[in-house]
Amino acid sequence: MLDSTLSELETRAVSLIEAAADAEALETARVEFLGRKGSLANIGKDMGKMAPEDRARVGKLLNAVKQNLESRYESRKAAFERAALDARLGGEWLDLTMPAPGARPGSLHPLTLIQKELEELFTSLGFAVVDGPEVETPWHNFDALNIPPSHPARDAQDTFWLEDTLLLRTHTSPVQVRAMEKFGAPLRIIAPGRVFRNEEVDASHEHTFYQLEGMMIDRDVSVAHMLYFMKSLLTAIFKKDVEVRLRPGFFPFVEPGFELDIQCLICGGPGCPVCKQSGWVELLPCGLVHPNVLRSGGIDPDEWSGFAFGLGLTRLVMMRYGIDDIRHLASGDLRFLQQF
Repeated sequence: MLDSTLSELETRAVSLIEAAADAEALETARVEFLGRKGSLANIGKDMGKMAPEDRARVGKLLNAVKQNLESRYESRKAAFERAALDARLGGEWLDLTMPAPGARPGSLHPLTLIQKELEELFTSLGFAVVDGPEVETPWHNFDALNIPPSHPARDAQDTFWLEDTLLLRTHTSPVQVRAMEKFGAPLRIIAPGRVFRNEEVDASHEHTFYQLEGMMIDRDVSVAHMLYFMKSLLTAIFKKDVEVRLRPGFFPFVEPGFELDIQCLICGGPGCPVCKQSGWVELLPCGLVHPNVLRSGGIDPDEWSGFAFGLGLTRLVMMRYGIDDIRHLASGDLRFLQQF
């Protein structure tokens, strides 16, 4: 009795498996015959009621039917999977013989744009663009600039110290010393470049940022000369008059020293994170070159004088383009960079 039942079940199952039009119909057939509650599973449950001699015979027949159906199911399933893969690959087909579309057009970083503008401005005024190493000696970074060993800038909290008493330069001022040593006086130079300080990063501070130093050495140079060049610089960069203020400031390498601030161009004066809620941004520390600095560069201060300034190039870029967070500039985010 069970023999004929199994034979009929096998015939019907094979017919449904082979006739399945898609993977869903195939899965329905599998559940009906091979599932945990399917037809073969129900027959297997009834085998315990059979006589031992019938149980062995029916068990072998049941296993043979099950293996046949599973084999046919797996074969049909693989065929459907191949067809689905072929369809997907056909939709994603790529002709590798076609020429490449070419490199996507890029754009200059805003720091590069402003640096180029400043270089063009100062070269038109007779200044040379010079560069120096980012890994410096304490002599060029501190001593030659009249910064004594007791100065807080030499502390590990402000300076990245390396092996063999070297350090990552904290400003681009060492380039001024190297230029004096190499070229002597008279001298007109600017020195743009990357500098490093052990800063806590926030909207207006980074551990890696950019500055631009400038120096002019000649006979009888005065504060009036310095103000002329600073005004020319700001007018050229912002393409308009900006409100500035000049405050006395102490810097070991200039005497007298000044802080030239501009009114914050992000908030216009009320205060924001960029200007630390003050409405003003320190932009141009400047002053007349200290005699000790001239002597360190091999220039006689009794014969020559000059002015120097240090421009926060990164902050200038933020003011120019209305960038409210300094961290955008080093983020590498193409969405940000493609705006310029």
